[in-house]
Order: sequence, then C-alpha cells, then structure tokens
Amino acid sequence: MIQSRYTPVLAALLAVAAGPALAHTGVGAVHGLEHGLLHPLTGPDHLLAMLAVGLWSGQQSGKSVWLWPMAFVGTMLIGGLLGMTGIGMPGMELMILGSVIVLGALTLFGVILPRWAGAAIVAAFAVSHGMAHGLEMPADGGGATYFAGFATATALLHLAGIGIALVGARNGRPVLARASGGVCCALGLALAVI
Repeated sequence: MIQSRYTPVLAALLAVAAGPALAHTGVGAVHGLEHGLLHPLTGPDHLLAMLAVGLWSGQQSGKSVWLWPMAFVGTMLIGGLLGMTGIGMPGMELMILGSVIVLGALTLFGVILPRWAGAAIVAAFAVSHGMAHGLEMPADGGGATYFAGFATATALLHLAGIGIALVGARNGRPVLARASGGVCCALGLALAVI
C-alpha cells in the first residue's frame, strides 16, 4: 500500500502521464442507421457507460429499473439536438469519461438511491454523450438516421446491463452486477491514463 506522503507525488505523475480524454476524435463515419447502431458498440467509452447505466438500474427496485435508462436516452436525445445546433459544453469529453468511472463505481458499491436522484445522475451524464454525437452529425437525412441508430443501440446496451443485474440477482449472485460495474470503473480509469 502506498503511504499517504507519496500520494501527491503519485497524483502528479499520473496527471503528467495522462493524455486528454478525447473520446470522439476520429470517430469515423457518422452517416446512416448502420453507423449509428455500431458506434456505441465500437466506442469503449460509450459501451462501458451504457452497460453501467443498465447494471446500476438493474440493482434498483421498482420503476427505477426502467426509469433511469429512459431518462438517459431521453436526455441524450436532447443533448444530441443541442449538439446538432453547434452547442457544446466545456469538459464534455471529461464528463463522458467520468460517466464510465462514476456509473461503474456506483454499480460496484451497489449504491441505492431515490428514483429522482438516480435519474438526475444518469441524465447529467447523458447530456454530454448526446452533445458529442450531435456535434459529429451531418445536417442531412443520414445524420438523422445515425441519431436514431445510436439511440437504439444505447437502449439495447442498457437492457443488456439490466439483464445481467437481474439474472445475477435471481440466481442469488448479485455480485455479478457489482463485479461488472467494477470492470467498467477500472476500464474507465485505464482510458483516463491511456
């Protein structure tokens, strides 16, 4: 274990070694339904964040299981519309990377929150994901179908995360969702220093 007197030195070294979190540079084609469906599956930041939303939602009870992913997709679409008009936000890429780490950690530790609080957290992260997509899109019909594709893929990744959490809970293995959240968090931290 690292002694506390070395913590500032270690933090400084990591800060110097870490490159900027640029999750959306060189994104590739952003035209059409197929590319929209594939983007969340091929971008590690999106894939991990979307799974983490589903995993964390699946650990909740009642309507939160479905409300939180719906809040994410709905707010992501609003962020996408803002991005399409050229509106971005400072720290957008860091917020996207932070979503992987924070949502993974919330899942790892099995944090249970009131419905409104969890919805607010996922919605806050969703805006940045949507804006990034919106800023990438061309202003033609291909951009609109790309938008529909990534929204659909996002919802499917949420469902996959919910499924993992619910299957684990039903089989007496709630640790499955927590471990998966831990993997998301760890990979998010790795993306931060790569």
